[in-house]
Amino acid sequence: MLIDAEERFVVAFLGLGANLGDREEHLRNALAALHRWPGVEVVETSSVYETEPWGRPDQPAFLNLACRVHTSLSPQDLLRACLAVENAQGRVREEKWGPRTIDIDILLYGQETVAESDLLIPHQYLCERAFVLVPLGEIAPNWPVPGKGTVQACLEAVAGRDGVRIFGPPPWKNAA
Repeated sequence: MLIDAEERFVVAFLGLGANLGDREEHLRNALAALHRWPGVEVVETSSVYETEPWGRPDQPAFLNLACRVHTSLSPQDLLRACLAVENAQGRVREEKWGPRTIDIDILLYGQETVAESDLLIPHQYLCERAFVLVPLGEIAPNWPVPGKGTVQACLEAVAGRDGVRIFGPPPWKNAA
């Protein structure tokens, strides 16, 4: 979905992860579904990285990536879009940090902060998760993280970077 040239947009960053089924296919399908969503344009993705699970280790390894989107949606509407894409791909929420076909988190929304009961931006664990910071650092190292410095500064301070292994090239090339 291309955003009309007259429509104002915000640059946002999303983190995607999958550890069930065809993980690569789930990532590609989620990117395509997000791009088709009215008011969302996937502009760039990081490479795909493989990581051990975070929070609950007794599950399959994850594939993770970060993407830059241009969106005319509010943070809440972007969250609804992400949840709808997850649901369409069979995401089942049985337990916190459990296995999933796809997980889509809003990491950053411009330089805004949001503190609502169902949405925290920047993502509350952004600067604690190497599996998020490594891909995000690939596409936006100098992007400011409100209250924390830049993505690169967070990446340099996080533990576990060596456990984030490159898996494959960026799966998305925007034709625009």
